[in-house]
Amino acid sequence: MPVTPMRRHWKSLALATSAVLVGLSVPALTAPPAGAATTATSAATAATATSAYDASYYDGATGKTGTALKDALNTIISDQTKISYSAVWNALKVTDQDPNNSNNVILLYSGISRSKSLNGGDVGDWNREHVWAKSHGDFGTATGPGTDLHHLRPEDVQVNSIRSNKDFDNGGSSFTNSGGSLTDSNSFEPRDAVKGDVARMILYMAVRYEGTDGWPDLEPNDSVTNGSNPYHGRLSVLKQWHEQDPPSAFEKNRNDVIYNSYQHNRNPFIDHPEWVESIW
Repeated sequence: MPVTPMRRHWKSLALATSAVLVGLSVPALTAPPAGAATTATSAATAATATSAYDASYYDGATGKTGTALKDALNTIISDQTKISYSAVWNALKVTDQDPNNSNNVILLYSGISRSKSLNGGDVGDWNREHVWAKSHGDFGTATGPGTDLHHLRPEDVQVNSIRSNKDFDNGGSSFTNSGGSLTDSNSFEPRDAVKGDVARMILYMAVRYEGTDGWPDLEPNDSVTNGSNPYHGRLSVLKQWHEQDPPSAFEKNRNDVIYNSYQHNRNPFIDHPEWVESIW
């Protein structure tokens, strides 16, 4: 099912402001809910604010494109603090806190605000969704890609099971607590408000895990039949979602919380959306 294109001024705005260094104010947990509409004005502000990292964190990526940029970003974001799978529970209660209710988290695909205390494996609980399906490369829940907060999100237990390890693509049917997400026999389409979030999480994983540190070389492709191979699709659709759904305040805040409080690395495609087109 096609998604409705959003305004794409952020691409030119990001390119125009990427070299400007300004002071950064880390967003508080009063950011709008995940998937709030992003206007051209807020996109311009985002591009300007995140450029404060260019002269320090992203210094090694300056002026690079294509494979050279991907390699440089891998070096930068691979310097991270790893956490255990059990520690992910409490981390998600902070990274995905509902800005309108500090007792709750926002579920990724459903958009539901649910009590932080309802984490577990029963019906009505939320659990830890691996956006890059952990079977795609067979890394499981081991410390590393299996515990990387940049692609782990809270989700309803039953919705998590429905998504299973499917690749991402357009189309399918609704289901209980879908929040607008759709699924069919071999793919999953998240709700419009987080399509870009999903794309940027998948592409982060493809840059972070390059097969050089004992984990599989994860790569996006244009397939929806990847099974246990270390690939995730569908790249052409993910790129469309990335363009149509720019980084929201919720997503940028999440990136900052992971960087400042947990892993001390960033998702570069939230800070520099234009780098997706440069690499892929």
